[in-house]
Amino acid sequence: MLSDQLKSLLKKEIQDFIYLNEQLDENKLILSQRELKLVPTTLIAHQITGRRKAKYKLPTWYRTPQIVYPPSLNLEQSSSETTAEYKRQFLLRHVSKRAKAIDLTGGFGIDTFFFSKIFDQVDYVDRNKELLSIAQHNHLQLDATNIFYHAHDAEEMISQSTQWDFVYIDPSRRDEQAKKLVRLADTQPNVVELQTALLEKTDHILIKTSPLLDIQAALRELKFVKTVTVLSVDNECKELLFFISKNSGPPPTIEAVNIVSASQHQLFEFKLEEEANAIVSFSDPLTFIYEPNASILKAGAFKSIAQKFSLTKLSKSTHLYTSSHLFENFPGRLFKVIKLQPDESDFAAIPHRQINVTTRNYPLSPEEIKKKYKLKDGGDQFLIGCSGVNKKFLVLAEVIKPHP
Repeated sequence: MLSDQLKSLLKKEIQDFIYLNEQLDENKLILSQRELKLVPTTLIAHQITGRRKAKYKLPTWYRTPQIVYPPSLNLEQSSSETTAEYKRQFLLRHVSKRAKAIDLTGGFGIDTFFFSKIFDQVDYVDRNKELLSIAQHNHLQLDATNIFYHAHDAEEMISQSTQWDFVYIDPSRRDEQAKKLVRLADTQPNVVELQTALLEKTDHILIKTSPLLDIQAALRELKFVKTVTVLSVDNECKELLFFISKNSGPPPTIEAVNIVSASQHQLFEFKLEEEANAIVSFSDPLTFIYEPNASILKAGAFKSIAQKFSLTKLSKSTHLYTSSHLFENFPGRLFKVIKLQPDESDFAAIPHRQINVTTRNYPLSPEEIKKKYKLKDGGDQFLIGCSGVNKKFLVLAEVIKPHP
């Protein structure tokens, strides 16, 4: 369980101080005094930081009394409640037998907790004993009593154990110098090397990776991938999920998911072969311009999305789409064109010369465009810099539907 030092954080007066001083500047606290009620202020400052970060990322933890937060890096690398809940729902659809699961990289224990809601038993594994004790303490505060804790590394746990209905692994995406890694074989533990041993222990594996990972390169390294999910929240790409089901045949389904709210998900599915064979036509900007959400762009559904919605593309390398008729259910941001190639005099009608600037495959960055035309951010209109097949455009437009 918790070390004596971490237990000291649970004193009522310390917990009251943390709750009442959520917005306190932690550095000022540390500089002003070394201890508070015999507890080092550095420890208290870390809890204030963690609680503030948890407010939106982990609202259940934030609302629950007596929660202890880990170092900032562990909190940053953990899943959010939103993405953990998505994984729970995914497993309800894809794993029928749910007696025993294992989280081989338990960390702060967010995903483990959500798995415990649908599996009879969940094994939590992490070689960091302090992090394990924090997760165990918090799980008890959250009334999760079907989780069992193992202070091992993933390789050791796999070699010692027998069978699970489901295995989850979220390998570290940083090396010893905290440098971000984007190759699957460079993660720790190495899931490419472990997959054969894992498939002897289970029929179902879910691997969470960085959104920076090259999807097609990962598919060349992994066996039996049934589904790849590109998971975004409010149009920010958060995770790639590779679901492995023993003896699944190729090709996998690619799911581009953007979570807008608990009850609203934008979903676009395709297969890489379909994308490769899709035929798309090109045209200059028409009445409406469409910008796909972040998951679709990361998934690489550049032609499939145009084909599904009967849109033309501005050019092969410009991932914007256009049409003369409006498709309101398009999963992304929608614009109505006001004017192509506006000259500087057109901006005179814009109050305070405020306009939002965005670019796709254009030689100038948004900052360079704003400097060139003496523009400021803001207002209701957009200036879109983009390239067509034969020429480049500046498009004056208004948003019909923003990104969620």
